[in-house]
Amino acid sequence: MIQTTLFPDTFRQIFSLSNDQIALAFEQVADLLETQGDDYYRIRAYRKGAQSIRAQDRPVVDIFEAEGVVGLEKLPYIGKRLAASIKELAQTGELGLLARLQVETSPERLFTKIPGIGPVLARRIHKMLEIDSLEALEQAAYDGSLAQLSGFAEGRTMLVRDSVGAILDRAAVQQLHRVRSRKMSPSAAQRSQARRPTDQTLEQVIDSPSTKLLLEVDAQYRYLAKAGQLRMITPRRFNPEGKPWLPVMSLQKEGWSFNVLYSNTARAHELGKTNDWVVVYYEKVDGADSRQGQCTIVTESYGSCRGDRVVRGELAAAS
Repeated sequence: MIQTTLFPDTFRQIFSLSNDQIALAFEQVADLLETQGDDYYRIRAYRKGAQSIRAQDRPVVDIFEAEGVVGLEKLPYIGKRLAASIKELAQTGELGLLARLQVETSPERLFTKIPGIGPVLARRIHKMLEIDSLEALEQAAYDGSLAQLSGFAEGRTMLVRDSVGAILDRAAVQQLHRVRSRKMSPSAAQRSQARRPTDQTLEQVIDSPSTKLLLEVDAQYRYLAKAGQLRMITPRRFNPEGKPWLPVMSLQKEGWSFNVLYSNTARAHELGKTNDWVVVYYEKVDGADSRQGQCTIVTESYGSCRGDRVVRGELAAAS
């Protein structure tokens, strides 16, 4: 739908895009920038901008129509660059940066971002193995397909495996964080964004769920997963047949929001632990603070705790 604005800065037709549509465009830009190995802070700016837009009760297109880019820049995490992008979307229905990144991120160009892969090898991977995604490249690095290509000795194959795995691991965590942000109420999301991250934030002592609570969540997840009572998703990694096999659970408990799923990492597959290692993402919004982190819960294999469920790899961050 198109409407007309009388604001002096934008005397032209306006595309009535929803906040979700604009936020999605920003998230796609961030994903493509990340794929290209762009600057961390530039990527974060688009992600934070998307979260801010989703949190608005009022359509940002209406804000632009009434107040121009000056009004947009008053929104949390919306600076001159993002305000200009919203203006472009409102006036044209498209975002030139997104279109350019989509062209630049062809499979062959994408693969050259991986250490050990140059233009020749990238072309060979795409043409001979018909691989067009990082997930498929990772699968090929593990199932031996990549090693069959000329130029891929054991060392280079391992380098590709580790590099792609690290990229996809980060992407998986960020995707879950974005899903959580979309599920938050607008008021909670705005409170979470009310304070911009600072160096001091990183030095704070971050609260996390108690071990007892984490183990309760773990037990509930494994029980429901075994009973077939959880929603199944289709992971893109290590799933060449495209089957929906990975159970996921979201719940609220003792003020914490949890997203839980079995580990789908290369290591979990290698050790046969995809039905044992449970990854728990957690978050609590308290006023202007948002405390979030993750941990993995496993069955201990050694020592006096052998056979017990234990919490490993706990990471926390504030925003």
